[in-house]
Amino acid sequence: MKQLLYALGLLLATTTTHAAPPLEISHAWARATAPGQTVGAAYMELKSATDLTLVAAESTIAASVDIHTMSMKNGVMEMRMLKALELPANQTVKLEPGGMHLMLNDLKQPLKPGEIIPVTLTLKDKSGQTTTLKVDLPVKRSGD
Repeated sequence: MKQLLYALGLLLATTTTHAAPPLEISHAWARATAPGQTVGAAYMELKSATDLTLVAAESTIAASVDIHTMSMKNGVMEMRMLKALELPANQTVKLEPGGMHLMLNDLKQPLKPGEIIPVTLTLKDKSGQTTTLKVDLPVKRSGD
């Protein structure tokens, strides 16, 4: 009987213990687009308890999603695609207008304020394990 109670206790302990999510996502949104515009941008803040790397993103509303960075050099705005984005432990990494962002390429339709679009992020930890997270982004006008 003691062994049965011990086994039941172990079962309950393992079924009620949940791992913390690998990534905290806040202030997530996508910018509304003009009719006929074929690219869009998505923004968010990412914070992880452990070192992670954002290695890919995808969405059903775009043919592809790239990780981009923007910077001003000699008065010219430069945009560069990143292969991956490092997310150091306990640091907030901001994807925001005028800086790093997700570029939504070949949109299937314009992004309208009030809509929600899905984006799936693929993350890799130091051991090489990958995790995917789905994020629903509200579409807003810039400045809303």
